[in-house]
Amino acid sequence: MAKRDLPQRWDRKMQQRLARGEAAALGELYDRFASLVHGLAHRVLDDERAADHLTRDVFAHVWEHPDAYDPRQGPLRTWIAALTHRLAVQRLRTTETAALARDGSGTVEELESKVRRASVAARADYIVQSMPAPLRAALELAYFQRRDYRQTAADLGVTEDEARRRLRLGLQLLSTARDAGAPGTPGAPPGYGGAA
Repeated sequence: MAKRDLPQRWDRKMQQRLARGEAAALGELYDRFASLVHGLAHRVLDDERAADHLTRDVFAHVWEHPDAYDPRQGPLRTWIAALTHRLAVQRLRTTETAALARDGSGTVEELESKVRRASVAARADYIVQSMPAPLRAALELAYFQRRDYRQTAADLGVTEDEARRRLRLGLQLLSTARDAGAPGTPGAPPGYGGAA
C-alpha cells in the first residue's frame, strides 16, 4: 500500500465509524483535530470563549452529520478546517452585524473587510500547519528568528540552494492564503476566502 493511501484510508474508516455512531471515533477525531479547530476558530473570532463554543459546535456537527464528509472530495482534515472556517465566519458576521445594528458604528464594508482579513489569517495558519515539516522549519527560522537563507541553511544542515528552495516553496504556499481571500478566487478550498 502506498504511503499516500494511509491517510485516505484512515479518513474513510473514520467517516464509517462516525456514521455507525461510535463514540470512540469522535474522541479520536477530537484528539487529532481539536487544536486545529480551536486555532482556526480563535484566529477568525479573536475570542477564546467563542472559539471554545465553536470547537464544540464543529464536533457536534461532525457527530450529527457524519455523511456530510465525502472522502472522495479530499482529506478529512481539510473538510473539518473548511467547516470550522465556514461556521466561524458565519458567527463573526452574526455577532458583528448585531453590534453594527446595536451601536450604529461601522459599515457593512468594514464588516466584510474584517471577515476577509480574518479568513486570510485563518487560511495562512492552516497552510503553515499543513505544510511539510522541512518547509515549515525554514519559514519559522526565517520569519520568527529573522535568519537569512544562509543562516537558515546552516541551522537546518542543508545547502543554501535547498534553503532558498524551501523558503520559496513555503512562501508560494502562503501566498495562496492571500489570493484565496479575494471573492471568487479559483482554486481555493470550499469554505475559504471570500466565499464563506
